[in-house]
Amino acid sequence: MRLVLNSLHDEVAAKLRDRIFAGDLAPGSFVDEPALCAELSISRTPLREALKVLTAEGLLRHEPRRGCFVSQITEQDLDEIFPVIALLEGRCAFEAAGNATDADLDALEQLHARLQRSASAKRFTEYYEANYAIHEAIIVLSNNRWLAQVTGDLRKIVRLARMQQLRAPGRLEQSLSEHMTVYAALKARDAEGAEAAMRTHLTRQRVALRELARLQTSRISA
Repeated sequence: MRLVLNSLHDEVAAKLRDRIFAGDLAPGSFVDEPALCAELSISRTPLREALKVLTAEGLLRHEPRRGCFVSQITEQDLDEIFPVIALLEGRCAFEAAGNATDADLDALEQLHARLQRSASAKRFTEYYEANYAIHEAIIVLSNNRWLAQVTGDLRKIVRLARMQQLRAPGRLEQSLSEHMTVYAALKARDAEGAEAAMRTHLTRQRVALRELARLQTSRISA
């Protein structure tokens, strides 16, 4: 019975996590437990276990006597997180350069081809999906479970804001160029080059998000 319960609350957590990333559960919104129980046809127990998981991941915040709310990522959060995630993903790229086989590089080449097609067609959602798959692949290729665990935890938080940066003027093309630089270094087995390129890529994501926030902030009240 315990295994069944664990499986159910993990499944519920995955569904809610997908809704948060898709924006169906908007930042700052209240998590309506009775409504979710009715919608998912589950009891309170697996839902509350799932909420605990998402709270531990930082995707939700729990307020005593009020319940759970979807986390809101502030500019300060992004300023604090991006230098750390840049270091971590840079290290993933460093280790991946030494571990990747020819078959791994062929698979990465196909992912980058998807990335290029999506960028050419200005299909932002498809671009982000290919982009996300590439980052995940490089983390896997690092073959370091401790590095993967810490990086994965932070990536869940950053994912709440990351797709927005593609809307900054010129960012889609810049992001594609950065990815191709990372891939070229991986293909050349240049560990230091791959690390530096990945760190640059993450740092520029933060710059793009900051610029987008600036453009979206009006000094004129309606």
